[in-house]
Amino acid sequence: MNIEGLGALVTGGGSGLGQAVARMLADEGAKVTVLDRNAEAAEAMAKEVSGAAAAGDVTSEEDVQRAVDTADALAPLRIVVNCAGIGPPEKMVGRNGPMPLANFETVIKVNLIGTFNVMRLAAACMLAKEPLDDNARGAIVNTASVAAFDGQIGQAAYSASKGGIVGMTLPVARELARSGVRVNTIAPGIFETPLLASLPEEAKQSLGMQVPYPSRLGTPAEFADAVRFLVGNQYMNGEVIRLDGSIRMAPK
Repeated sequence: MNIEGLGALVTGGGSGLGQAVARMLADEGAKVTVLDRNAEAAEAMAKEVSGAAAAGDVTSEEDVQRAVDTADALAPLRIVVNCAGIGPPEKMVGRNGPMPLANFETVIKVNLIGTFNVMRLAAACMLAKEPLDDNARGAIVNTASVAAFDGQIGQAAYSASKGGIVGMTLPVARELARSGVRVNTIAPGIFETPLLASLPEEAKQSLGMQVPYPSRLGTPAEFADAVRFLVGNQYMNGEVIRLDGSIRMAPK
């Protein structure tokens, strides 16, 4: 699918991986709408890519529908990239006792339910459109994590949420296939994101050395390259791609 001229919605587009994706899509000629809880970050990124901003929460039906409408008004919505997510580490049973159930629910709500919420509302918008070449109506790319496959101690909630994204990729892709909307997921490993930016350089280098090759942290631009491939290659559908330098995470 040719990206140029298409409408795109990027969640979590105000920072990190989402920011890199927004830039890439704009460079490829897409009209990008940035959805982020941080209104200032969304506005700044939208200005940089000459797109539109939509401040809001991916778990809110109203916020996401407003973002979908904003994106579709800018240019017919054909591309959605879900990058919004959280990952606070917490053991199931720690020094202070069992993890509060509300903490587990919050991670599941933002990462898994939020991704589904965006997919269902964006897909409804795409399905209402006339197809492009090869019966294509759109492409959705979700963000999981290698934690979906080899989560570490303290990642029970995070791994469950990302495993859920992996698990729903194929059934949703199968559902939308007849209508020409493709769904794929990227499971990134250790990437340079705002979450890691606060770590000392020595700690980041130590993390990078755990990666077999290349022995460094992944860059947001490399993640965006994978998104470009999944959006552009019409034969990619229903797949989960590990983007991790072949790392397999240790228990801790």
